[in-house]
Amino acid sequence: MAEIVLINPRFEVSYWGLEHALPFLNKKSILPTAALPLIAALTPAEHSVTIVDENVEAIDFDRCAKADVVGLTGMNVQRRRMREILEELKRRGAFVVVGGPWITVEEAYFDGLVDAIFIGEADETWPRFLADWSAGRPQRRYEQAEPTDMTRLPAPRLDLLKSAAYAHGSVQFSRGCPFTCEFCDIIVVFGRRPRLKTAGQVIKELEGLVAQGMRTAFVVDDNLVGNKKAVRQVVQEIVHWQQAHGYPLSFVTEASLDLADDPDLMDLMVEANFAAVFVGIETPSEASLKETKKLQNLRKGGTMIEKVHRIQDAGLEVWSGMIVGFDNDDPGIFEAQRRFIREARIITTMVNMLVAVPKTPLHARLKRDGRLDDVDFPPYGTNVIPLRLTREELSQGYLAVMRDLYDADAYFARVEALYLDGRLRTEPVRRRFIGPWRRFKDDLQRLLEAGVILGRLALGVGDARLRRKYLSGLWRFLKAGRDPDVLWVYAVKCVMHYHYHRMLARMSRADAAIVNNF
Repeated sequence: MAEIVLINPRFEVSYWGLEHALPFLNKKSILPTAALPLIAALTPAEHSVTIVDENVEAIDFDRCAKADVVGLTGMNVQRRRMREILEELKRRGAFVVVGGPWITVEEAYFDGLVDAIFIGEADETWPRFLADWSAGRPQRRYEQAEPTDMTRLPAPRLDLLKSAAYAHGSVQFSRGCPFTCEFCDIIVVFGRRPRLKTAGQVIKELEGLVAQGMRTAFVVDDNLVGNKKAVRQVVQEIVHWQQAHGYPLSFVTEASLDLADDPDLMDLMVEANFAAVFVGIETPSEASLKETKKLQNLRKGGTMIEKVHRIQDAGLEVWSGMIVGFDNDDPGIFEAQRRFIREARIITTMVNMLVAVPKTPLHARLKRDGRLDDVDFPPYGTNVIPLRLTREELSQGYLAVMRDLYDADAYFARVEALYLDGRLRTEPVRRRFIGPWRRFKDDLQRLLEAGVILGRLALGVGDARLRRKYLSGLWRFLKAGRDPDVLWVYAVKCVMHYHYHRMLARMSRADAAIVNNF
């Protein structure tokens, strides 16, 4: 029997981390990593497993040193903290293994600090490693020969998480994406053939989230609609489950822009209580989209802005990922990005400088052309040496775009354009389904929660101009007579804005590092 500790390292302050917003929500982290509860579920019953998420609790290194195996996962943006943790564990003589996205694309990064690494998916190699460890012959490197059959995965061990510390739960329906975006490492890790769990598996995991007290869940698939026919069947079963249980969950997910071409699927997602979808739009530049092979954004059926509006009109808020620094980008790209986001009414948009992740086609091309900065943490925030911009123009243009998009006036103009002028509703099917008495109780709860959040902002935000902005916007929403659900959304948008405001204020200092969220 092995005593196993699985660690998710803390993130540095980042766009999606919402570190400055969490205290107003009385939470410690936005959502848990989906990987470690699954690894725990794949662990044979004779072993004991503890999950430590450093985003919600400190690591007890003395405790880790006593464990038989310490496992660490992490993404690109966690690699600095991963190294610090591994160095501390190495000093204490711990037996340490590492898996996850970063080690998969940069296998030698932690050489000398780890006893075993897992490349790609570890659903089969993790149990194999434990069998090897028990036999006294663990290997140095594990890599699955074939992609995981998702229909054979167990439900994650959510009981091992400190669920009350998270704002949202996380759940995975599928892996893989059919597209060939040059910069993306998803197809490197998971392949181009989308693989889905069965509806029964998904429903079991949703029931687990509800049992842990979750009300919202992020469906962490990199492209939920990679296989529209298969996911349609799963979402239909979720609709039945929601109706049978009084709509206990709402969802946010990620999908490609071609979702806009399938009105029936969008209607089904709204009926299943999906509230928002993150879309990789990347750039308004057609030349840059062709360059990076994101051709799905150029399909017929309307402009990208028209497609965004189509998704919004169906009842889903659109969040977006945007990128600057493609080879076709010149100084005009920054204003084009601002204009697109404003006209598309996208409130939550993560702008990044292009980054070449190891093992991607982009990385191979730029390495071949001598256009990679080999410094681990490049001073300009990206390892890409741009073609039609200087590195200074790229980094400063990126910061200027972010500052302008998250200027309070610009940000709340987009909030009002979508939720007041556009009359976007939240959870409309659920509100109709649950009946007047339940709706009254839920409305009262949402009003109280919104009041608490805004009250905390009024007391905790030192900038008087921001406080006035938040409260004046609330007054406009109240006058418009929007549902309590929408008032709650407005309160959450305020705390999100405060996080972006604080993050950008720090990044804009001359001595501060640029946070690129790739």
